[in-house]
Amino acid sequence: MFNQAKRIREKYIRDEMWPSIFCTGCGVGNVLNYTLRAIDSIGLDIDRTVFCSGIGCSSRLPGYIDADGLHTTHGRAIAFATGVKVYNPELSVIVFTGDGDMAGIGGNHFIHAARRNVDMTIICINNNNYGMTGGQVSPTTPVGDLSTTTPHGNIEQPFDLCRLAIGAGAPFVARWTMGFPYETVAAIESAIRTKGFAFVEILAPCPTGAGKANDLADAPANWDWYKKNTITRMDLAAMDPEERALNQKIIVGTLWQEDKPEYLEGWRDLVRRLQNEGEQDV
Repeated sequence: MFNQAKRIREKYIRDEMWPSIFCTGCGVGNVLNYTLRAIDSIGLDIDRTVFCSGIGCSSRLPGYIDADGLHTTHGRAIAFATGVKVYNPELSVIVFTGDGDMAGIGGNHFIHAARRNVDMTIICINNNNYGMTGGQVSPTTPVGDLSTTTPHGNIEQPFDLCRLAIGAGAPFVARWTMGFPYETVAAIESAIRTKGFAFVEILAPCPTGAGKANDLADAPANWDWYKKNTITRMDLAAMDPEERALNQKIIVGTLWQEDKPEYLEGWRDLVRRLQNEGEQDV
């Protein structure tokens, strides 16, 4: 899979966008890589795909892809994506977003799109801070972490974005880190194939923002932190019950998957019912 870099780049990337704006050690470029490989693997028609994003490092990604994209306002990518999908259900819709963009100002759009089960794929790059705008505390910043707006340590409990997605009704929810490239590509493939609201959280290092503030400015050290502080669902399941109950690591893997009616299916049924009732009245 990963020996196709030149072909993938030439097929999907706008040459005029190089070099990228991303910092050394940042995970955003990896997410672009994994996403394009998933799209290529399943043969998704790039000319029938729309990429949406809001504001932030992650939200620059649609500009690198030689396809239709919407770079929208802060936190509103999912609202725009909903409009795209409802207007033309034949399009595939993929949203690139971040923890600040999606879970902060965009939080209500996120939970209600999941509740409605609108058919789109959300790829959330979670780097635990507002990386582009100065390294401020975000809705996922761990308790105790330093940021430019919490210089003495964050005291607010962070969101678990995957639990939030599951609670809001998303039928597919997965979480991975940069250290699982094959698994992440497979999760994005599954998300795109899901008929409904699919959510993939990718934990990504931000050496310049969160990393620099918390003694993880060195890129390898930043990546090692994720390796030490995450555990796969399979490894967790293999633990004895007492050990499992004491687990404090972040769980990665496919965390939820179910089949449920997609929003536009219900909308079409409603239209047909109203049309039939109108014909009967005549």
